[in-house]
Amino acid sequence: MTSTVPVKDSGPAPDPGTTARREITLTGGPPPGAAELLAKDVCAWFGDRLVLDRVNLRMAPRRVTALIGPSGCGKSTFLRILNRMHELVPGASLAGEVLLDGEDIYSAARRAQEVRMRIGMVFQKPNPFPAMTIRDNVLAGLKLAGIKCDDKTALVEQSLTRAGLWREVRDRLSALGGELSGGQQQRLCIARSLAVRPNVLLMDEPCSALDPTSTRRIEETIAEIGHEVTVVIVTHNMQQAQRVSDHCAFFLAAENEPGRIVEHGPTDRMFSSPDDPRTLDYVSGRFG
Repeated sequence: MTSTVPVKDSGPAPDPGTTARREITLTGGPPPGAAELLAKDVCAWFGDRLVLDRVNLRMAPRRVTALIGPSGCGKSTFLRILNRMHELVPGASLAGEVLLDGEDIYSAARRAQEVRMRIGMVFQKPNPFPAMTIRDNVLAGLKLAGIKCDDKTALVEQSLTRAGLWREVRDRLSALGGELSGGQQQRLCIARSLAVRPNVLLMDEPCSALDPTSTRRIEETIAEIGHEVTVVIVTHNMQQAQRVSDHCAFFLAAENEPGRIVEHGPTDRMFSSPDDPRTLDYVSGRFG
């Protein structure tokens, strides 16, 4: 698959309307554009223990969907199911379907590496390659996936710009990724994920270990990329869910019971007038 993506030059103070544009061609990567994710009757087990029961959820393209709920209700497990990381856990199994633009990602004809290239993941703890330069960190996913790029310099700039990091590191791209602060490392991981042009980006509590300033910058990044890719984020921060998401799904697990979705819908409604009183109790901080 070949895709062509425009990139803006990001000088110190670009003049609106006169910024030059270059075209970046990627070959061998995902098809361009955001994609719809659809979970249908998804159940998950760890050994004999059912941890998720009949989860149905549509995650719309070019929208941010937040998964909320108390710890232990299956949000992160569901997130890992969405890009086939659940199957890497010994003894884990699942039932149901996950459709990416209508195609089952667990089909025998689909390779896990192809799925994870189209559905990227940003983890709770930043995981850049500490002994690799900032530039090489951004390009690492392309090398791993065998994606060819006709202008890697422009792609590095664009990816770091989209992740809100370019202005902070543009003069030290040869510095090691491990030398950055925690918030910068997380944005570097986002840039690395964005460089392969995924159709979906999954984020598992990406701000939980960050200071307020870094959190704000990550949220600004989510707002920017949410118009270009499908974003699914797990967060325990209700204010963050309100700020960044278009749609929310509330997960809950009773004692000794698997996690289920209580309800889902537009974020504004979920926080103001949800259908289930348990949702209002949770988003209002009465439990969880």
